[in-house]
Amino acid sequence: MEEEDRIRREENEEDCMEEKVIFNKKKIFILGFGFFGVSIIWAMYNAYVPIFLKSFQLTSFVIGIIMTVDNIFAILLLPFLGALSDRTRTRLGRRRPYILAGAPFAMLFFFLIPYARLFENLALMMFTIILMNLSMAFFRTPVVALMPDITPSHFRSQANGIINFMGGLGALLVFFAGKPLYDSNISYPFIAGGLLMLLASLIVVFTIKEDRPFIEEEGREGKKPAVSFRESFSAFYENIKDIFLGDRSLFFILFSIFFWFVGFNSIETFFTSYAKFYLGIKESTGALVLGVFSLSFMVSALVTGYIGAKRGRNKTIRAGLLIITVIMITSMLFRNFIYIAILFLIGGFGWALINVNSLPMVVDMTTLKKVGGYTGLYYFFSQAANIIAPPLSGISIDLFGYPSLMVFASFFFILSFITMHFVRRGEIVKEKK
Repeated sequence: MEEEDRIRREENEEDCMEEKVIFNKKKIFILGFGFFGVSIIWAMYNAYVPIFLKSFQLTSFVIGIIMTVDNIFAILLLPFLGALSDRTRTRLGRRRPYILAGAPFAMLFFFLIPYARLFENLALMMFTIILMNLSMAFFRTPVVALMPDITPSHFRSQANGIINFMGGLGALLVFFAGKPLYDSNISYPFIAGGLLMLLASLIVVFTIKEDRPFIEEEGREGKKPAVSFRESFSAFYENIKDIFLGDRSLFFILFSIFFWFVGFNSIETFFTSYAKFYLGIKESTGALVLGVFSLSFMVSALVTGYIGAKRGRNKTIRAGLLIITVIMITSMLFRNFIYIAILFLIGGFGWALINVNSLPMVVDMTTLKKVGGYTGLYYFFSQAANIIAPPLSGISIDLFGYPSLMVFASFFFILSFITMHFVRRGEIVKEKK
């Protein structure tokens, strides 16, 4: 009875807060700058850092392990930081203080990566990579959790499409504009990318006015805004319990996310190496193929949110998984740059069907007050996948050669297609009359 009262009380509080949430496309586009900046960093990091590490005569397996540093920080910190931001009460709101604290340090250490490589000291390179990843982890969940904060359930797929469009724009900028910069001097794209990420983050911090109900909640009666660490640990524990003791749909959607990110991250991490050492083209040209994929994803993201809202998120995601699996298998038949680029153009549409609709499914399985925590769960499983993917796909490449990369990725896309059949919740929450 006490538990029922608590749930009813949470639902009533959420209804009051959702009344103040209005879908504003312009505001979502501005918020997308946060995702734009984050995508610039990760696209460049995944495209060029494995090539830097290869200069230390490391195997693909060891490089894969090193490339999981960001994901190790992610699974350790992101779920807690999401829950922590849910409990944060400041005049800047719940999420923006984390962006303001993390972005400048992320920029600084990102600048230093190509310079660390010039010293030919692996320990120095690892130190720089670790500090950059730690800084990025600090604000990654809060910036993404802003989207459901300011968007009603029935518009979250469309809003996530807009945000992913901005993220795709960031990746696209890296793959196309980054090529001439990289060919001129390997440090230039890192400097430009770091500056753009910081500028984009500051646009979000100083433009998006979020969390008014939560600011007012602690601002009345002279209460001092605060960050509650004790409550955040408790909330984090409750969110983890929800996965295994709650509705099975949450369990299966999170493991589906895990499987498809294993497939995707293996391609993202090793495709430039695949291009250079198997296809026989320059790594910057391989990054250009990823740029075609990102271009397709970016354009498709504006449409696939509407497809998910109209046709159902689950069906839309499964259609995307089917498309991208067929594309990966078919690409093994070709070694021609043009044919592969065309296939990846189609693959970007499939990935948009998946990625745009998955986060809204997760956050619509909980209440507004726990959005940050559930966003953290989404990143926990996606980043756990990114820890597993590089070393496992690296072993596959070491044993069977670079063509096995596409087989490896396809296997995990098929697994996620199967587990998505057991997801029964996460569609649009109907408005209460």
